[in-house]
Amino acid sequence: MKKALSYVLSIFYWLAFYICLLIFHPIQILARKFGGYRAHKKSVEYLNWCLLACLRIIGSKVVFKCDYEIPKGVPIIFVSNHQSMNDIPPFVWFLRDYHPKFVSKIELGKGIPSVSYNLRHGGSVLIDRKDAKQALKALMDFGRSIEANNYGAVIYPEGTRSKNGVPKKFSENGLKMLVKTVPSGYIVPVTINNSWQLQQYGNYPMGVGVTVTFVVHQPIAVKDFPFEVLFSKVEEAVVSGITV
Repeated sequence: MKKALSYVLSIFYWLAFYICLLIFHPIQILARKFGGYRAHKKSVEYLNWCLLACLRIIGSKVVFKCDYEIPKGVPIIFVSNHQSMNDIPPFVWFLRDYHPKFVSKIELGKGIPSVSYNLRHGGSVLIDRKDAKQALKALMDFGRSIEANNYGAVIYPEGTRSKNGVPKKFSENGLKMLVKTVPSGYIVPVTINNSWQLQQYGNYPMGVGVTVTFVVHQPIAVKDFPFEVLFSKVEEAVVSGITV
């Protein structure tokens, strides 16, 4: 019965989702052209608030838990597990004070209204996973931008989404480059639970009645540990909060 209901509700969810993308695409362009970075950033924040609101159509929601004070006025590297496309909007909305920018695959840089435009012009980085030289330089430039502007970087070290919530082994390459180029920053581990359930059947139908949780763990100063220790602590923190 629940899955049958999801077929109906998912139609309205995707309709609302794409309407949001289409409406905010020209809004982003105009905001950036006439209001610069801050106006563009604001338009992206409200887009992602709307995308979170769309989850209500399928009886789902996101709960964001943060029991720690995240430092301000310094660069932040948010490190998280990855379960679905729905992992993105909560970072943009709930952590908007930290100017979150994403490490994303280059394929997402075109063809998706609103999303592709923001990835290209909002300060995120597009990585070609087939071109190591391009990926290395892009990450270096990205890290330097995060360091210089005290922005937040969001990276998913698993590389690809976990389709059943079970975490994949973290890859150290991207995070290692960010740590190297963001020496004054803090790493903030984040655990995502149940996001995979929203797309357990693929893009259609969506899972209904899902409560997705984001749990923020204690920040760790990059300078406090050698990379190997830092990487181990971050992976352990993220994985420790995953419930499957």
